[in-house]
Amino acid sequence: MSISEFTNRLVETRLTEYCERRIPIEIRNQVNLTFKIMRDKVTLIETGPYFREPSIWTENPVAQIRFDDQTKKWTLYCMDRNSRWHLYDLIKPSADFDDMLKALDNDKTGIFWG
Repeated sequence: MSISEFTNRLVETRLTEYCERRIPIEIRNQVNLTFKIMRDKVTLIETGPYFREPSIWTENPVAQIRFDDQTKKWTLYCMDRNSRWHLYDLIKPSADFDDMLKALDNDKTGIFWG
């Protein structure tokens, strides 16, 4: 099920602010952060020039935040080297989307930002 229009706008606002804060403007020609919202999933994506052809930019998923309509809570997922998503169980599901962004910033494992 898709998230509500209100929630969608709230998530867009929060993620736009997050992406702008996370990547300084002076290096956005080298790396950038964006997101895609598909139904009940929000994927945070790092973009940057392809090393063999810098005019072509590639996308690398960083994290996925999913909304469970049953519990009305968000959960955070990380991607493995085989491009499969796994629950990031160092943070509990939360009704507050911002908790997921805080978990990304506070990640001590390096799974999101290396």
